[in-house]
Amino acid sequence: MVDITLDATGLRCPMPLLKAKLQLGSMAAGQQLEVLATDPGSARDIPAWLAHTSHTLVSRDESEGGYRFVIRVGGQE
Repeated sequence: MVDITLDATGLRCPMPLLKAKLQLGSMAAGQQLEVLATDPGSARDIPAWLAHTSHTLVSRDESEGGYRFVIRVGGQE
């Protein structure tokens, strides 16, 4: 179950990642953020950035030019 959905569709790189960073920073540990994006760079940028954080990529899906990421908030950095 996601706690917040961030609709970043139509935004170009690096905005989906930047908006996700801001939203994650305001969430409590254990909450889940769903990010919706259409920029192909998001498929690379979001997982790569998450690998260097305490947040966890729960799932990622791609369909019809759209990307969906579910991220579990880790401890604040």
